[in-house]
Amino acid sequence: MSAIPPTALRRLPTAFALAACLATALAAPAAMAQQKIEQQMSAEQFKNAGLTKLSDTELSNLNAWLNHTVDAETSKAAVKAKEESKHERTGFLSVGASKEPVVARLNGSFTGFNRGQTYVLDNGQEWRQEDNADLPGVRTLESPQVRITPSIIGNAWYLSVQGYNTRAKVSRVK
Repeated sequence: MSAIPPTALRRLPTAFALAACLATALAAPAAMAQQKIEQQMSAEQFKNAGLTKLSDTELSNLNAWLNHTVDAETSKAAVKAKEESKHERTGFLSVGASKEPVVARLNGSFTGFNRGQTYVLDNGQEWRQEDNADLPGVRTLESPQVRITPSIIGNAWYLSVQGYNTRAKVSRVK
């Protein structure tokens, strides 16, 4: 059983804070949806919107439609936030993190692999080389395309540079 890397432990409070914010944000519209429109607006706003002309049945139908719309939009937002969060956690040691390969470009020049080197991608992610892989004789490449893929077993990730077969074991740091 492997230990949790210190970088993952530092991110746990951030993950919990994100989850709490998301839960609060999703609960607020849902709570408002249960209120009738006449409770959400001031009497003046209700009158100025022309809603005083509606019958009780029409007002009830409007409230039902608004509640359904808010519920539907809240559900869509929750699904979208979950997918975005999953993509953001790619490569991090966390439950539900995406195992999809990352294809991006390195920022700057690439002159080969070196243990401990940090590779900054154009998508904002940063990955650090964990093994002793090297690439002797590589010519300097400017912003080459890279592919970072998960291992079949475990939580290891491997970076390869377009045009080369050698892979370096990496871990995500940002």
